[in-house]
Amino acid sequence: MGKNLDMEKLASLCKRRGFIFQSSEIYGGINGFWDYGPLGAELKRNVRNAWWTNVVQRRENVVGIDASIIMHPRVWEASGHLGGFADPMVDCRACKKRYKADGFCEEQGLKLIRTDGGFQLPAGVKCQACGSEELTEPRAFNLMFKTFVGPVQDDSAVAYLRPETAQGIFADYANVLATSRQKVPFGIAQVGKAFRNEINPKNYTFRSREFEQMELEFFVKPGTDKEWHDYWVAERMAWYESIGLPAASLGQDVYAKEDLAHYASACVDITYRFPFGVQELEGIAARGCFDLSRHQEFSGKSMEYFDQETNEKYIPHVVEPSAGVDRVALALLCEAYAEEWVQKGGEPGAASQTLPAEPGKMPPDGFEARAVMRFHPSMAPVKVAVFPLVKNKPELVARAREIFTALQQRWNCAWDMTGAIGRRYRRQDEIGTPLAVTVDFDTLENGTVTLRDRDTMLQERVPVAELAVTLDTKLA
Repeated sequence: MGKNLDMEKLASLCKRRGFIFQSSEIYGGINGFWDYGPLGAELKRNVRNAWWTNVVQRRENVVGIDASIIMHPRVWEASGHLGGFADPMVDCRACKKRYKADGFCEEQGLKLIRTDGGFQLPAGVKCQACGSEELTEPRAFNLMFKTFVGPVQDDSAVAYLRPETAQGIFADYANVLATSRQKVPFGIAQVGKAFRNEINPKNYTFRSREFEQMELEFFVKPGTDKEWHDYWVAERMAWYESIGLPAASLGQDVYAKEDLAHYASACVDITYRFPFGVQELEGIAARGCFDLSRHQEFSGKSMEYFDQETNEKYIPHVVEPSAGVDRVALALLCEAYAEEWVQKGGEPGAASQTLPAEPGKMPPDGFEARAVMRFHPSMAPVKVAVFPLVKNKPELVARAREIFTALQQRWNCAWDMTGAIGRRYRRQDEIGTPLAVTVDFDTLENGTVTLRDRDTMLQERVPVAELAVTLDTKLA
């Protein structure tokens, strides 16, 4: 990803090609909510599947659940969300613009002041919209969405959309322990939607009011917290690199002791260098036994674990890696997007010369512009495109459809027979398809197809009989 990536240009591509749409756009949209189109849905599915495979499927000591979005209100009392899940909010009295106070201050190089009674704005802070210093004092704003269960809308029917998926895991901890035959250390994982009534949704899909989380609660013996926290930080960093986010774009924000939650012994945010700044992708916290202890207190049900090997009883501590599906997808889009100038013509099968595109300028003579999404193959929404060289030769189209149908059993494939072959390649480049198969007259003669690589634009002849094996290797 170039550091000068234009987010508006990326958003335009995402809408044009079917990655991301504004929710309810035909009615003017609704702030903080987004829809994922055909390609965006595939991208998010790839993120979820890669996470689940890495965190759950390949580990004997991690199991998954799928908890409900609406839970008993006492869950949120026990977790502290009902009483303390609030962000400080500040308004500009001049232009009526509303801000999340801590981020508002940080963007001006200042820090929100914490006081015994709440928060206070530092001197010199100004409205970023109009420049006014006429600002309200920060006040708490609870981020949970309230709803009602049943036909009567009174206090007895109040419920909340979950602001995180973690509490469903803690509430089901005892059931999972009893049914899964796991022993500490072990983990419970969940992927699902969460909802926060954000004061100021911003930066495209980065901060939304409806989002998806991938969370793991890993239960450990007290005293082993640091060991397991270090383990999961390393594991999660390696996973991000495995899906195409390079180490150079990633970072770690290690919390100072005074910035930790009162129950936490350590917390590290894995960050990504977005065009709008370095921001959190995932938080990994050593949360102690706070959550299970609170649910034991509020529910009256024991959350103790009996260790048969040591004959001890204890409430396990927990290490929590918590990542955002939408944030990871956005990071992948940012990292993948590139513009370049590509040499026209050239020898068939040879690599085309490329030059970095210069913003605001036309390509030099003999070159044309190309937008390309260089997704890691595992993340690419479409893995393979299949083209008949021409559409007016029934035998070519029929053979291409046979190949397409066969490949479709293994991979998400695209079919395209409209326009010149070069234009079709460009369409696939723009959505990030790693490989394209062209069925031509040689296919009918000798049983080979042209396989074209998205990144190098190199072409090679591959026997149809070996095509699946070749794709397996290249898409690994």
